[in-house]
Amino acid sequence: MSRRSLFGKLLTSVLFICLLFFAAIQTEAIALPVCSDTLSYPAADTLVANDSIVSADSVKTPPPMNLEFDLIRRADDSIVQKLSEKKVFLYGNAEVIYGDIDLKAAFIRVDFNNNTVFARGVKDSTGKIVGKPVFKQGDETFETKNITYDFVTKKGIIHDVRTKQDQGFLHSNIVKRMPDNSINVKNGYFTTCDRQPPDYEFKFGKARVIPQKLIVTGPVYMEIEGVPVPLVLPFGIFPNNPKRQNGFILPTYGESANRGFYLEGGGFFWAVSDYFTLKITSDIFTGGSWKIAPVLTYRKRYKYSGALSFSVARNVINTKGDPDYSSTKDFRIRWTYNQDPKARPNSTFSANVNIITSNYVKYNTVNPDTYLSNEFQSSVAYQTSWAGKYFLTMSASHSQNTKTHAVQITLPELTFTVNRFYPFRKKNGSSNSPLSDLSISYSMAAKNTINTTDSMLFKPTTFSHDMDNGIIHKVPISLPLKVLKHFTLSTSINFTDRMYFRSLREYFVDTSATSGYVAVDTIPGFNNLFDFNLSTSLSTKIYGMLRFKKGFLRAVRHVMTPAVGFAYVPDFGNEKWGYTGHYYNPLGEKIIYSKYQGFIYGAPGTQKVGNINFSLANSLEIKVRSRKDTVTGLKKIPLIQNFTISGNYDFARDSVRMSNIYLSGRTTLWKGLTVQYSSVLDPYVVDSAGRSINKTEWQVNHRLFRVDNSSWNVSFNFNLSDKDFKKGKEKSKEQKAEEKKILKGTPESQANDILSHPENYVNWDVSWSLNLSYHFTYTNVKDFVNQVWTPRKTLVQTLGFSGQVNITPNWKFTFRSGWDFTNNQLSYTSVNLYRNLHCWEMRFSWIPIGPRKSWNFSINVKASILQDLKLTKKKDFRDSY
Repeated sequence: MSRRSLFGKLLTSVLFICLLFFAAIQTEAIALPVCSDTLSYPAADTLVANDSIVSADSVKTPPPMNLEFDLIRRADDSIVQKLSEKKVFLYGNAEVIYGDIDLKAAFIRVDFNNNTVFARGVKDSTGKIVGKPVFKQGDETFETKNITYDFVTKKGIIHDVRTKQDQGFLHSNIVKRMPDNSINVKNGYFTTCDRQPPDYEFKFGKARVIPQKLIVTGPVYMEIEGVPVPLVLPFGIFPNNPKRQNGFILPTYGESANRGFYLEGGGFFWAVSDYFTLKITSDIFTGGSWKIAPVLTYRKRYKYSGALSFSVARNVINTKGDPDYSSTKDFRIRWTYNQDPKARPNSTFSANVNIITSNYVKYNTVNPDTYLSNEFQSSVAYQTSWAGKYFLTMSASHSQNTKTHAVQITLPELTFTVNRFYPFRKKNGSSNSPLSDLSISYSMAAKNTINTTDSMLFKPTTFSHDMDNGIIHKVPISLPLKVLKHFTLSTSINFTDRMYFRSLREYFVDTSATSGYVAVDTIPGFNNLFDFNLSTSLSTKIYGMLRFKKGFLRAVRHVMTPAVGFAYVPDFGNEKWGYTGHYYNPLGEKIIYSKYQGFIYGAPGTQKVGNINFSLANSLEIKVRSRKDTVTGLKKIPLIQNFTISGNYDFARDSVRMSNIYLSGRTTLWKGLTVQYSSVLDPYVVDSAGRSINKTEWQVNHRLFRVDNSSWNVSFNFNLSDKDFKKGKEKSKEQKAEEKKILKGTPESQANDILSHPENYVNWDVSWSLNLSYHFTYTNVKDFVNQVWTPRKTLVQTLGFSGQVNITPNWKFTFRSGWDFTNNQLSYTSVNLYRNLHCWEMRFSWIPIGPRKSWNFSINVKASILQDLKLTKKKDFRDSY
């Protein structure tokens, strides 16, 4: 057979097969392999006259229409196309994508006659329905039994649907989806519980869901564990917006024995913008007490965050005529501002203001940490820098003690510093000159302070009598030199310039021939005080090591750091400088005083100083064998971390040249146990008035020193938990998921409050923990009374303990207490019990003793959108029980 005839037969066979294939696809559907393609098919301009979606099989084929987007389809098993009927059937993990709509199911049918899609699940070998349709559009996702959806009218009918709405779940038998994405619901219920069936639900016959806004229902009633409760409402409104919304805050109600019936915590929340929110809450009592507390919160991502609150309260306890009646007006100002480091790398602004009255702490706060504190501080600061060399800080601060009622306010305070620079160094930093290490720096500070009491804070006299201010400039110049390789010689000159806007004038006023008093006048005017001092010191380190070849103890290491120095200060008390004044007492004695005594930045010294100072610092440690150290096999244990002896001898004085000897030391015996010691030794005896005279203790009492005072401080902190026995083990996926679930759905402001107040936060990751703290302070000060040294001993002890334990996976018990050694009784004590009820939670808090004696019981839904769905019973600490 020729090649030409063979080629002709092959070509004829191929054409015949192609004709058979073309005929087959015109008469029968062909199963195609797994594929993914995009199909756009022209459709009609109108749909079925009826606005509802009906079964695709019962709709007559309308004229063609145009789809707005391409229709993307996929399937793992097969895609079957019936081109004559204009239908596509997708089997096995099928997916259809149309614009922002993504539909997945075990079976999907696309009908291009009426531009609808139908999806449902299929039964597996056990008869269970699998591959139920999952419909996703934008951020909205829901699972259903079956769904029919029209791509053109954007309407759909869904059966047996379960969809997530913000923090809740909407279940319904029949759902009709409208073109504006709103949903009409028939026979459904709403819950925040993710269980099936849910722990509780709000059932209704009809409802309308407005996406990103709310859910409105007809008559609604509540079921708990499938049992209806007598809670029926003519309609229901459930929030359905993940963004912050405006709304009223429902108050809690109750009765207080000392203040009457009350409504607490009611108010209004206003989402001003995406960056600001305002919450105003108030309390009112029939006895006359009230409180109003507006809180403004702000947050801009990568810029700033914080809050500003101002609370005013009138606290009326009991009624007029009662012996325990009281009426006070109190307030609290709280302001926080945190700047993101990325906002302005070269400048920062921060604020932490906390101003509070003592009675506000007593009557209007429930936070135990606030109640147990009697000192409060505030600060506002702005910092900026230039070229990494110049730094400016402007700040204001406040501190108060609610026990002593003392208040100190610093406003404003300004500091400017220049980094240390080396004038004799070359630009590349290298130099062989001995002066290459000579450095100069500069700093300036200015501030204005007010020291008063909280009751006098806003009085006019406060700003004229209790205000103190000043400016100070400092220029230190230093030169360190290495001497004989092992010694460091440091020399420094310090120049100081102080500026004040007033001065003092003292004079003696005679009231009789032998008595009188010293009067003090304040003279306004600018005053400039300049002084300087010179100092030099020589120091080195001496190491001693004792080694052992055998045994548990392998080495003892002793390090001594001796230092000796000289300091010189001119006599700025000489009246030629103008820093001092004098007057004569009735005995004719000349009394010299400083015109700037007690001023904010002090004053130059009134005596010449030329002393030699010395110190000796010691540290002692040992090395022992340790199996845990696989490198050296040794472990360092400090016995004495520091023990220092210091003093000075002043050649410029005419007598009593030797100073007191100061001893100080500290060590850590083991982890959590710290011991500190200090004492003062006096080498001179005193006269009948308790003043040191030029006679040593050795000359009179044959001893080197007299112990003036000494103190011991022991601190012990012990923390133990289940984590200490699980070192190196990472958290399981379940634990991490539970941690994320703790604050899931919690508004940002509420989450921040939980994290800042541990008593409101339940950490299930810790199965149990125990915390102990003990502080012991002993001081022995000797006072010279009636020409006899009388010891004055003080002993202060504090003991605190707290803990928690997970009784079961859903029960947690926590406690906090301590021992008051002064009154020999328990200190502040609290007991808390928490029960996790899945989508509900139960809390019981009890303070059994003390002025905060109270109890509180609450059971509530966890989801914040239903935070007012709760039951609370309590006995307030302001009431006795």
